[in-house]
Amino acid sequence: MRKQEVHTGREAGQGHGAGSPAEQVKALVDLLAGKGSQGSQILQPPDRTPESLLRPHGNDLRIQRHREALLNRMGGSPELGSPSSRLTSLLLVEDLMDLQLREHDFTQVEATRGGWCSNRTIALDRLFLPLSRVSVPPRISITIGVAGVGKTTLVRNFVYLWARGQMGKDFSLVLPLTFRDLNTHEKLSADRLVRSVFPHAGETGLASAALTKVLLVLDGLDECKMPLDFSNTVACRDPKKEIQVDHLITNIIRGNLFPGVSVWVTSRPSAAGQIPGGLVDRMTEIRGFNEEEIQMCLGQMFPEDQVLSGWVLSQMQADRPLYLMCAVPAFCQLVGSVLGHLHRNRPGLQDAEPWPPRTLCELYSWYFRMALSREGQEKGKVSPRIEQLAHGCRKMVGTLGRLAFHGLVRKKYVFYEPDLKVFGVDLALLQTAPCSCFLQREETLSSAVYYFTHLSLQEFVAAAYYYSASKRAIFDLFTEGGMSWPQLGFLTHFRSAAQRAMQAEDGRLDVFLRFLSGLLSPRVNALLAGSLLTQGEHQGYRAQVAELLKGCLRPNTVVCARAINVLHCLRELQHTELAHSVEEAMASGGLAGLTSPQHRAALAYLLQVSDVCTQEANLPLYLSQGVLQSLLPQLLYCRSLRLDTNQFQDPMMELLGSVLSGKDCRIQRISLAENQISNKGAKALARSLLVNRSLTTLDLRSNSIGPQGAKALADALKINRTLASLCLQSNRIRDDGARSMAEALAANRTLSVLHLQKNSIGPAGTQQMADALKQNRSLKELMFSSNSIGDGGAKALAETLKVNQGLKSLDLQSNSISDLGVAALMEALCTNQMLLSLNLRENSISPEGAQDLARALRTNSTLKSLDLTANLLHDQGAQAIAVAVRENCALTSLHLQWNFIQAGAAKALGQALQLNTSLTSLDLQENAIGDEGASAVASALKANTALTALYLQVASIAAPGAQALGEALAVNRTLEILDLRGNAIGVAGAKALANALRVNSSLRRLNLQENSLGMDGAICVATALSGNHGLRHINLQGNHIGESGARMISEAIKTNASSFTVEM
Repeated sequence: MRKQEVHTGREAGQGHGAGSPAEQVKALVDLLAGKGSQGSQILQPPDRTPESLLRPHGNDLRIQRHREALLNRMGGSPELGSPSSRLTSLLLVEDLMDLQLREHDFTQVEATRGGWCSNRTIALDRLFLPLSRVSVPPRISITIGVAGVGKTTLVRNFVYLWARGQMGKDFSLVLPLTFRDLNTHEKLSADRLVRSVFPHAGETGLASAALTKVLLVLDGLDECKMPLDFSNTVACRDPKKEIQVDHLITNIIRGNLFPGVSVWVTSRPSAAGQIPGGLVDRMTEIRGFNEEEIQMCLGQMFPEDQVLSGWVLSQMQADRPLYLMCAVPAFCQLVGSVLGHLHRNRPGLQDAEPWPPRTLCELYSWYFRMALSREGQEKGKVSPRIEQLAHGCRKMVGTLGRLAFHGLVRKKYVFYEPDLKVFGVDLALLQTAPCSCFLQREETLSSAVYYFTHLSLQEFVAAAYYYSASKRAIFDLFTEGGMSWPQLGFLTHFRSAAQRAMQAEDGRLDVFLRFLSGLLSPRVNALLAGSLLTQGEHQGYRAQVAELLKGCLRPNTVVCARAINVLHCLRELQHTELAHSVEEAMASGGLAGLTSPQHRAALAYLLQVSDVCTQEANLPLYLSQGVLQSLLPQLLYCRSLRLDTNQFQDPMMELLGSVLSGKDCRIQRISLAENQISNKGAKALARSLLVNRSLTTLDLRSNSIGPQGAKALADALKINRTLASLCLQSNRIRDDGARSMAEALAANRTLSVLHLQKNSIGPAGTQQMADALKQNRSLKELMFSSNSIGDGGAKALAETLKVNQGLKSLDLQSNSISDLGVAALMEALCTNQMLLSLNLRENSISPEGAQDLARALRTNSTLKSLDLTANLLHDQGAQAIAVAVRENCALTSLHLQWNFIQAGAAKALGQALQLNTSLTSLDLQENAIGDEGASAVASALKANTALTALYLQVASIAAPGAQALGEALAVNRTLEILDLRGNAIGVAGAKALANALRVNSSLRRLNLQENSLGMDGAICVATALSGNHGLRHINLQGNHIGESGARMISEAIKTNASSFTVEM
């Protein structure tokens, strides 16, 4: 097994119990290099398996022996037989992304923020079955995954479960092979291929394999020593003819050989691109860890020490770039083991040693030190000083490093004994403890194979070798012994490495260059001084290397992955000034002045790793078209993109449309509000929506797309099946645009949120929308405010509400709706059981209309939020609504702001609150209810146990009203928000509220802004604050409290909760 994921069961307990670095490193190596047990001759006996599970199809004893042989090869590893949910549910993908074909595995994880885009999954036990009743089973299946994600673990589990009769029951024969096995052959026939893994076949083995349902598993295509060339391979249909192994594989995949056999290939993504897409019937991907699985992984690594597990997790999360990479299980294990070792050995660390690791090179340097400490401990000695191991360390790096470096250059990741001889590797050295932490030996079906426990360890050792060799080399180390122009000095060789890394189209030298840069960092030098590095030698190169790296960022080009890697290298070098300057500009809105290639690359880098950009890439305020154009390749992988207020015009939309049309596009939400987009720009975006499969939210508010732009977007919505939210607020689409949107709603079944406010839509356009909504059931929220629908439009929507079964929120604010329109809407509410929120603020509803509202509230049992702000209800209308609130058991939020309500209606509402058990928020601000009305509401608060928010701003409340509210707060245990801004409660009112605060424990926010408290009132409040530990926010602005009052409040805050905030 090549890679495991996490410790489980007995292994986890051993991993924790082994406190020494030696045992910890050995446990980690066993984990990362688990593939070594696949062909081992010294295996644990398998678990006893019931005979019924081993009974083959047709009682064929040869297949039974084959199953038993597979179980023996697998051994009794605890991870077999119960794969994690991550491995039993694979992602279905349609094709490889350009990112996967062209970039390093680390770059793939970083660019996608550790996330995987496909939402379609397939269970492992259905991997080779048809997707539907009318489809056929796949013949060629490929499963991809970055290095260390668990491809071989997946294969081993499947084969193990098949051998036990628990999975893949449709296959009477499974033939598992690895490319490590195949690499040992120069030529091979299809017949010999079968016999190599199914020796029980006998003379008729090939025939039996062809006649039964067979699965051929080819694990690790990325380790194949020869690339597969499907365009130049000669067809071969003779199963006994020996041909080159790569030709044999291509003929099997093409179906020239074994056309009836199912083939399952696993590979890293870049290598999987060798197989033409037309030959692949099904492609799946293994996703990495999510945040919950990272926690579970650490919990299994440290099962008896949850404090340690939590500390390791916090250290991982403290460094976003490293935490992103923890989505890869093998990397997560490595980071966890290093941090666990450091925590346990923290008392022994010297003060000068950098701790904990904050860069990739620091992390692997600590791993290197753990490996070195293993040598002395395995000999039964006290852990030797690093200095004492300098000679052996440098010898190991020289031996393994040359192998690692030239393997990396040649894309060679597995090695055989002839390879070791070519590079002068001493086999005896491979038996030493430190060396075995990096290079592992595995017995294949025919010979021994050697491989680095993880690709990143090969890159680290290669960088260490190059660093050491370049200080004395006189020729280019990349020429592998060939002649080149003389190159003298470390800087010359570093420049050569940087140039080759920038020119490598597949990014295979990216992480190597990061490690090489990191070896010049002061912290890494302090870690490895005396063992691998010389104390202080970095000082002569560091500044020059930083300038050399920045010089690699060329002008007038798009920011590619190589440029972003330069920023990673600078971070490894601990030269972060460039990134910090751009981060500060992002925070202050000063990006417009940063237009150099270096700044653009730094911005692209921050989009990947910055905590600020994790949830949303916010790039507003005059970002130039040139800067954005250079960033487009990197914006593909931003999940949420905000580009508001940038003065973008139609040509920019053409570019954005090309990004949204790309098959790699991961953008889910994009906001282009307040730009200068016309119908041409909208048409460009609409064209992208015809093919885009990632975008769920598009915000185009405050542009000028007009009716034609709306029609283009509407036509796209008839086909698009992913967009769920569209905002066209303030775009002058008028009735014609509304008509187009209505046509889209008649066909679309995905859109759930549509904002059309401020678009000059009249009754005619509203009628079209209403007719469409009678059939549409997907739209949940319709924002139609600030149009001109009038009573006619309201009546049309009312007819829709009688039959619509989907709409939950309807906003009709500021639409010239009078009592006639309200009467129609309320009649609909008497039967509608879906609508949860209705906004009718800023219309012309009088007391007569309020009577209709009241009748609907007494009947309706689903509406939860009703906004009647800024209408003409007066006391009579509000009293009618109050009577209805007594009976209503559904409404939770009622807004009656600015409705000419006085004390009479407030009394009625108070009486309603004494009986109502559902209302949680009541807004009466800007109504002159006075002290009498406030006292009535306060009296209700003594009995009410539902209300949590009460808004009484500018309500003509003086000290008596505040005193009544204070008395209520002294006994109320549910109110959390009280807003009294703009009243005149004075000192007396402040004292009453202060007395209440001493005993009240429920209130969280109190607004006393502009209430004539003065210094004395502020002192009263401050005194109360020192004893209240429930309040979290108080506003005392505009009260002339003076310096003394401010000082008193500041002192009170110090004794209160640390999260308490005050506005003065």
